Amino acid sequence: MIERILVAYDGSEQAEKAFHFALEIARRFDAGLFVLSVARPPEPPEAVETEAVIESATEYYRKGFEALAESARQAGIEPHLEVRVGHPADQIVHYANELGADMIVMGHRGKSFMARWLLGSVSKRVLSYAHCTVTIVR
Repeated sequence: MIERILVAYDGSEQAEKAFHFALEIARRFDAGLFVLSVARPPEPPEAVETEAVIESATEYYRKGFEALAESARQAGIEPHLEVRVGHPADQIVHYANELGADMIVMGHRGKSFMARWLLGSVSKRVLSYAHCTVTIVR
């Protein structure tokens, strides 16, 4: 039985597809839908720069969440939306463990070349360490 679905969301087209895929599964199984975006601090971190990057990323994701929340509500689902800070794969796996998620859904690639490369490694790490089913949407 699928009761909790976690969607990793980075604002990319693939993440949008993953969200809508997860939304349909959540609707069919009457499951909770949790959306997580991860603000990644710069490396090496500098206090002023880190704070600005995190604030900017958080604002960016929260704006994206508005459209996701509206889509979910139209499907009769109240989504749980969260932004965390850290390495995306670590945060996705950690949050899935906290939730007791039954499934993680994520896009295959990110937005830019660098984001695509990073998400590729993120998806591999999530697949390796997640305690639950991981679905990669293309």
